[in-house]
Amino acid sequence: MAGTVYEALAAGRNRILSDLIEFATIPSVSTDPVHRADIDRAAAWLADRLAAAGPFAVQILPTAGHPVVYAEWLGAAGAPTVLVYGHYDVQPPDPLEKWATEPFRPTVREGRLYGRGVSDDKGPVLIPIKVAEAFFATAGALPVNVKCLFEGEEEIGSPSLEPFVREHASQLAGDLVLSADGAMWRISEPSITVACRGLAGMELSVYGPAKDLHSGRHGGGVANPLHALASLIDSLHAADGRVAVAGFYDAVQELSAEERSTIAALPFDEAAYLAQVDSAATFGEPGYSTLERQWTRPTLEINGLWGGYQGAGSKTIVPAEAHAKLSCRLVPAQDPQDILDKVAAHLRGHLAPGVRLKIAPGGHAALPYEIPAAHPGLAVARAALCRVYGQEPVLVRMGGTVPICDAFHRILGMETVFFSFSTADEDFHAPNEFFRINRLWEGLEAWARYWELLGQRA
Repeated sequence: MAGTVYEALAAGRNRILSDLIEFATIPSVSTDPVHRADIDRAAAWLADRLAAAGPFAVQILPTAGHPVVYAEWLGAAGAPTVLVYGHYDVQPPDPLEKWATEPFRPTVREGRLYGRGVSDDKGPVLIPIKVAEAFFATAGALPVNVKCLFEGEEEIGSPSLEPFVREHASQLAGDLVLSADGAMWRISEPSITVACRGLAGMELSVYGPAKDLHSGRHGGGVANPLHALASLIDSLHAADGRVAVAGFYDAVQELSAEERSTIAALPFDEAAYLAQVDSAATFGEPGYSTLERQWTRPTLEINGLWGGYQGAGSKTIVPAEAHAKLSCRLVPAQDPQDILDKVAAHLRGHLAPGVRLKIAPGGHAALPYEIPAAHPGLAVARAALCRVYGQEPVLVRMGGTVPICDAFHRILGMETVFFSFSTADEDFHAPNEFFRINRLWEGLEAWARYWELLGQRA
């Protein structure tokens, strides 16, 4: 065993990148049953890499859905135990025509690796495996005890993971969760995410006549479901952007003056943000800044709206039905089911005459999460990032959702430290997803330093 863990990681860069490319060629799309075999293949790939990294005890464990890859090494007597979390499933690649290169043939261009899942979450998941491998190769052991839990359902809301965590609570127990999921805020400075919003969704359908009707013969005689749905959607917000559902904000806790000052002090350029997303102006609930609305306020968004004829040319009909998908991002103290109940009551109360409304669950629900500010895992993260970047990281929040964090807290009593080296602009759920290759190298060093620093606290 020669050299340091950092020398080993630097010497292995080409091999590590090659492994990431191989991993990302597996189309492990969790939402599509066509890819069930690919999900199993990705789980097996991860298990093989963990076994090759060193003396991990590795298992592929079944759930009600896709399998969990679990590994543990508990040879650091008296040191803390870290549960490493990540996921190996990916989003669908659609729309395929928007990709510059094929989504499951990862391609290196100008310092970036392009491909579905390279940033969310296969690159970040590979980092702790390779760090463990380097420690075993150079020191023969890890500085801390490590358990790995890599799931295959994060992109569909982790429906099987909470029951799995309950069933395996003693096996998963540790001092903290270190998450390879949950991106840094942006590329210009290191950051640590300390909170994420929750999620609730629904689908609604409005039905009118039993079949599409000729608009000349029947227009003006029966209610049009598309008109009724448009009216319902419009009723959900006031003109200024505030959600108009009764009781929607009842449980929301206002930020303290100190919290608002901390967010206001972040180096956020609104004009640069608008240029990045190619939008003319910001919009949303009045009285709050853009970052406050994105990170600390609840929202209700229309994710999809369709019905009637959508082909070439025209087809003059009164459509029989119309549909929409809604989702709400939630903040601490808001309960997903309570919010869905209130939105459903609002929709039923604002339904126009002459049509019927059907409401169904849409996607997954998750509670919001926030790590306590004094948690020692945050202090270690700050110290590790200072070593890598030579500057203090900023503390930020996440507008999105990592569904399992609240369950780790409720069931295991463990807090989650987000330690991903993706960045939020890497088009995770869009065409041309990419991972900056320099972030792969930085992440390897940072995880190694985190484990070393945490082990020194023993």
